[in-house]
Amino acid sequence: MSNPIIRFFRTRIYTAIFLLIIILFIGVVGYKMISGYSWIDALYMTVITMTTVGYGEVIPLDEKSKIFTIFLILGSIIIVGYALSIITEYILSKSTIEQIKHKRMQKKIENLKNHVVICGYGRNGRQAAKKLMAYKKKFVVVERDREMEERLQMDDVLYVIGNANEDETLIHAGVDRASCFISALPNDADNLFVVLSARQLSKTINIISRASQESSYDKLKFAGANNVILPDKIGGDHMASLVVIPGLMEFIDNLSIVGKSNINIEEVAVEKLYNINTIKTIKDLDLRRKTGCNVIGYKDENGEYIVNPEADLKLVPNSKVIVLGRPEQIEALNSEYNIE
Repeated sequence: MSNPIIRFFRTRIYTAIFLLIIILFIGVVGYKMISGYSWIDALYMTVITMTTVGYGEVIPLDEKSKIFTIFLILGSIIIVGYALSIITEYILSKSTIEQIKHKRMQKKIENLKNHVVICGYGRNGRQAAKKLMAYKKKFVVVERDREMEERLQMDDVLYVIGNANEDETLIHAGVDRASCFISALPNDADNLFVVLSARQLSKTINIISRASQESSYDKLKFAGANNVILPDKIGGDHMASLVVIPGLMEFIDNLSIVGKSNINIEEVAVEKLYNINTIKTIKDLDLRRKTGCNVIGYKDENGEYIVNPEADLKLVPNSKVIVLGRPEQIEALNSEYNIE
């Protein structure tokens, strides 16, 4: 979407170009008709007169030609001067507007808290951004390649152009205030260095890193990554599972987790479900009757998962429940407990 100021200057530039063409046409026709020049000589005389380069005449001018040349010079000075001023002003204004846009974007980033920082806007980075957009999660992209800036602007995301290996770039992205950091760079060595930097800047941030080689898994974990994703391994496992257990995988694939409108699975902190001053069980919550959702998993305060927990399981603080339901049931759950 074009800026109105830029559109205004472009209109003035088109006007200046039109005036230049008009004065050029008048000069060529005038020299042809008044002085009897050939078309080439008339064009040559018009150009050197408009640009005031000071070359001599092709043929000595008579009085009528001199008078015409005087008016052509005066008209050219005005029009060429106008065109140059408009073009210069346009270039300066465009540069200024870009600076203002970046300052505004940086201001928005500085106001973010508990957001997600995505390092790298390649295939994996864009997919992560798309998922976060669907969930309406706030995030900032860090991208080194300035050629990607236009794509970032088209996708309407907050971004920082810079090398993620530098702490200053990560600080500009607000990594010290972020809740999660995704390192989606194509090179494992770069991911390792970035994970080290992010962990140094924030001890509590949840770091998720991409890895191309299985040998990089332990190194990235040691560097401070909470989770390490191997896209090739996941893709291969998924394809093999479609051969071994196709029906089950098809069912899992249909559990859409694309966005708020068609989500089937939700993870909810128990603090959002009830007042934890009095410990309740899954049965006490009665989510099935209230929302239609079923509790299919439980994550305790130590991060341990329990699949298909018992109804009398106590929901302690700092734990989470995983619920399954149709999109409208998940929406009812979110509405009932004001889950964002």
